[in-house]
Amino acid sequence: MTLKNLSLEKRIEHFSKLLAEHRMGRFRTDFLAQHAFDQVQVFKEFSTHERKHVYDYISPEEMAGLFDSDPMEESLLKVYFSEMNAQYAASTLSFMKPDNAVHILNEIDDTHQVSAYLTLMPSKVARELSTLLNYTDHTAGALMTTDFVSVPVEMTVGETIQYIKKEAIEAETIYYVYVVNEANQIQGVISLRDLIVHSDEDPVSQWMRRQVISVNVNEEEEEVARTVQDYNLLAIPVTGYDNELLGIITIDDIVDVLEEVATANYSGLAAVDVDEDHATPLQASKGRLPWLITLLFLGMGTATLIGKYETLIEEATVLSAFITLITGTAGNAGTQSLAVAVRKLTNKDEDDKLFSSFGFELMTGVLTGLIVGVTIALIAGVWKQNIILGLIIGTAMMCAIIVANLAGALVPKLMDKIGFDPAVASGPFISTLSDLTSVLIYFSIASFFLDKL
Repeated sequence: MTLKNLSLEKRIEHFSKLLAEHRMGRFRTDFLAQHAFDQVQVFKEFSTHERKHVYDYISPEEMAGLFDSDPMEESLLKVYFSEMNAQYAASTLSFMKPDNAVHILNEIDDTHQVSAYLTLMPSKVARELSTLLNYTDHTAGALMTTDFVSVPVEMTVGETIQYIKKEAIEAETIYYVYVVNEANQIQGVISLRDLIVHSDEDPVSQWMRRQVISVNVNEEEEEVARTVQDYNLLAIPVTGYDNELLGIITIDDIVDVLEEVATANYSGLAAVDVDEDHATPLQASKGRLPWLITLLFLGMGTATLIGKYETLIEEATVLSAFITLITGTAGNAGTQSLAVAVRKLTNKDEDDKLFSSFGFELMTGVLTGLIVGVTIALIAGVWKQNIILGLIIGTAMMCAIIVANLAGALVPKLMDKIGFDPAVASGPFISTLSDLTSVLIYFSIASFFLDKL
């Protein structure tokens, strides 16, 4: 059976055995025969001791291809590069695509280490990476690569094709060719397909598209990703303030950004880092504890509130049976509303205004609250043979859902307006807040009807 037909576990076992037996030739043959993605999956599972053998067996250029093929977690990259000797690490970075190398260098906290790597690189590569490192992290400048193809506006189609053939090996993509003037300002863009179908003698300016979609070098990466999505592009040029062409951002980097945004949003909804596969139990606990402690104190507020209604509960013990039902349903409604709000904030929905959101969520809350409230009112009334109890529970449920809906939609927006991260308004926070308000609503309504129970 060939390696490609083996499971990941069997392949890891195979390569670990080769490393343990110091069979360098066989390891290189089998490991490099795999697809780069499969190489990464195996490499991630090696122990520290095994990886040190890999660094001896695999050249920096081959290791660069491995790192270029799959975006890894920053924590893993830090570990891997700390294990390498400085020259090997610097050589690996110099062979990587510039944007990927800069991403790794930006994650290294020790500036002296970064400087050491740059010193050990070829001067041309070091200058290029140093320029990219000057751009703010998480902006178009930090995301872009300088390996692209641009041609003077005076070139013909045939000359452009010949030029592409020379530059194709170094370029990250050749599907888009950017046309520039003497000042390196973008004049147009032409696709490889358009170049192939037109006559070699035609000037490239005749067929280029003059309306070029581009982003500024200081544009936030989320805005860049949204622009690429909106215009369905495979790459987008990055320009300076004078419209000079500085680099391009390709679709693979955009996918990485969107994945990071999605992960951040899920983390916000759960109040935990969902991307903690390689974290130790202690590290995971450190990340989760602050929110759990905060929510614990908020939950104590709910417990205190229930305590204040002890007399009411003693007089009508049946009320206690429905507390969790009301708080749980309201919490779920708030979380649903929160998920929609976070998605709209992520997409920067320009039509999503604060007051229109208030009206929309109010109506949604009234409709869902009314239906759920009537349903539970009928069930509780028939079950306990007490129509007044059904009315109390149904009314409390409807009001609790309306309030939770509004909180889930508006709290993230208000936080965003005043400059805080909307992820702070996470699912557990909204659930705990809705518990507090639901209990208050429930017992306030019950107090009003107490003499009729």
